[in-house]
Amino acid sequence: MSSPKQSPESSRYGVGAARSGRSTGYGYGAPGYGGGYGDYGYGASDPTAAQRTFQDYVLILRERIWYVATAFLLVLASVAIFTFTRTPMYQSVATVEIFRRTPQVMNVQQVMDSDVRSAEDLNTQVNILKSTTIIQRVFARLKGEELARFLAPYEKKRSADAKPLDALEILELNRNVVPQRLSLIIGIEYKHADKELAAKIANLFADEYISYTAHTRVDESLKAVEELESRATEQRKKVDDIARALQAYREKNNLVSLDQRKDISTETLKALNLKVSQSAADLQDAETRWKQVMAARQRGADLLTLSFIAGDAAVSRLQQQVTDANIQVKQLSQRYRAKYPKTVEANNTLTEAQQQLEHAITTTTAQIEASYQAALQNHAQARAALATQEMSSLNLDRFGVEYTNMERDFSVNEKILESLLARMRETSMSGTVETQNARLVDRAVPGRKPFSPKYALNFAIGLAGGLALGVALAFFVAYLDDRVKSAYDIEAVVGLPLLSIVPRFKPTSSNDPESFEAPKDPEVIEAFSTLYSSLRLKDEGRTAKCIVITSTVPGEGKSLIARNLAICFASHGERVLLIDCDLRRPTAHRGFKVDNLAGVIDVCTKGTPPEEVIQKNVRPNLDLMTSGGRSENPAQNLTSRNFEVMLVELRKRYDRIFIDTPPVGIVSDAFIILPLSDGSIYSIFFNKVRRKAAQYCVHRLLEIGVPHFGAVLNGLDRNIGGYYYHHYYDKTYAGYYVTPASDQKGEQNGTPTAKN
Repeated sequence: MSSPKQSPESSRYGVGAARSGRSTGYGYGAPGYGGGYGDYGYGASDPTAAQRTFQDYVLILRERIWYVATAFLLVLASVAIFTFTRTPMYQSVATVEIFRRTPQVMNVQQVMDSDVRSAEDLNTQVNILKSTTIIQRVFARLKGEELARFLAPYEKKRSADAKPLDALEILELNRNVVPQRLSLIIGIEYKHADKELAAKIANLFADEYISYTAHTRVDESLKAVEELESRATEQRKKVDDIARALQAYREKNNLVSLDQRKDISTETLKALNLKVSQSAADLQDAETRWKQVMAARQRGADLLTLSFIAGDAAVSRLQQQVTDANIQVKQLSQRYRAKYPKTVEANNTLTEAQQQLEHAITTTTAQIEASYQAALQNHAQARAALATQEMSSLNLDRFGVEYTNMERDFSVNEKILESLLARMRETSMSGTVETQNARLVDRAVPGRKPFSPKYALNFAIGLAGGLALGVALAFFVAYLDDRVKSAYDIEAVVGLPLLSIVPRFKPTSSNDPESFEAPKDPEVIEAFSTLYSSLRLKDEGRTAKCIVITSTVPGEGKSLIARNLAICFASHGERVLLIDCDLRRPTAHRGFKVDNLAGVIDVCTKGTPPEEVIQKNVRPNLDLMTSGGRSENPAQNLTSRNFEVMLVELRKRYDRIFIDTPPVGIVSDAFIILPLSDGSIYSIFFNKVRRKAAQYCVHRLLEIGVPHFGAVLNGLDRNIGGYYYHHYYDKTYAGYYVTPASDQKGEQNGTPTAKN
């Protein structure tokens, strides 16, 4: 069967987009609805999936406009009451300049450094200005009538049993210290109901701050003088003690002239060092000669071979005599006989000379040995004298070090004493001069108009705060309200494309709300026409023969949708069968005003042929199979072989089969029937079912793997739903709504027609 001619309404429901091959889903009208969900996915992950738009948030506010208005009016009224009941307050400002460096009358170092070198120094001065000490000094200046005027505005607001007023706390709360940016100027602000008193108190804060800092420096100087005097006394006593100890040490160690003793000791050490060196050289020479003598004796050699013996004057003389005597003996022996007197005399002379020579050699050798022993003794004595002198010099140096340390300690402490005395004199002189580290730039003057309340600012805050609170309250209520009511809820949360929207309408029979007659409301007719067109847009919907209609909970209009959808398909010339499979609470027979004596239960339990229980032509081209009563075990009936065979046979006889099933959130009957069908349609009643419940049920349906064509929003309240579906009520398209065929000329087969 060919698709119906596309109308403006079908374009509005996405018909044109579907034909052009774009995956727009079955969104309804307004931008942001129906985009990007593709086919029948659950919780689509497509990046083009529907998201809340600014228009959605505006609609949330429109629905809850009374929350916004109420909160807005309450806040505005509260601000107005607060503003007009406040006592007018006047503010006066005095400005003080902080000196970067304290003026110096005398070129001496100050005891208390109050120079401003950094932001920390400036903040220190600001905190001094804020301190309790300054507040107490200002309060002390308020006496008599001024104090009464100061407390008067606060006495009016105080109840009889309230605690006594704390004037210091009042002064602190109404005073404000404001440093001016990038300067050393500080503003002192004070607020009070009496403008004259506000100016005076601001000036008092400035005066007391300047006076406090000046007096503080004087007081610190006087304290410093006392401390310096005490320390100078202690230091003087310490210097005296060190001087007495130094004198006692000199007397004890004979250090009257330490420098002279050091000079004498040094000269003595030099002489002894020279003597030790000389004695060592003499010892070495004597030792060498004596060792040569000893070596010659051991060899048996003639000692005259030693030059230092042969060179001795006596030995040399006697040796010459022996030589001369030998010559004379030889001469006489040649001329005379041995016993010749002259020869004998010459021999005797030779013998005597030889004896004298030997004696001289012996004497010389003894002298060499004696010289060696004397040199050895002299060297030992020289070394001992040097060691003694060195020890004496070391002791003198040790005494000198100790004496020098004591002398240095005395000198240091003496200088400290002199410094303390000088600093005490300077501090005593500078402490009597009062200097200021700040000056008053501008004195505070009484204000011309009240500083507070600020009417414009308060009402601006009230307007903005009331509006913000109202909007927040509206969104909070919307957050708590999790019922399905918008296309966003159906498509983005529940996860189904929106096929159509059916407005709420009154039942045709006041006696039987379940009775059914074709609706005459053009918008209702248009809704089912749209549902029909939406099903035919997709291949699955166009070829599906058996379609299940279900919902989350009872009362969502699934039976109403099943009946009207079946009539709509029948009106287009298709052979349609409506089966009431709600075996617990059947309603189809009442909608068509027929009996419910035989039906699905008989086919399932008794094997009755379907044609015997089908009620023919309850509407043109529409047959009805009722439930046949109520079943005690519906699940067993629906899982029977007879029910499955019945559906197979009925598929051959009818173009479309619509099955009305119980809600899936209550019982599982629909889950039994769905695998035997070609798809399902989900009915959601406007502002009734919870999002989580609908989402859970749809998720379970989609897990079965049977196509789910989408959801129908049923029972739209036109007073509320217009916020979410304002395009649905757009009067621009009023001329295109379908109307009952009975109201039109050219009626054909009793089907609805559209106005051109």
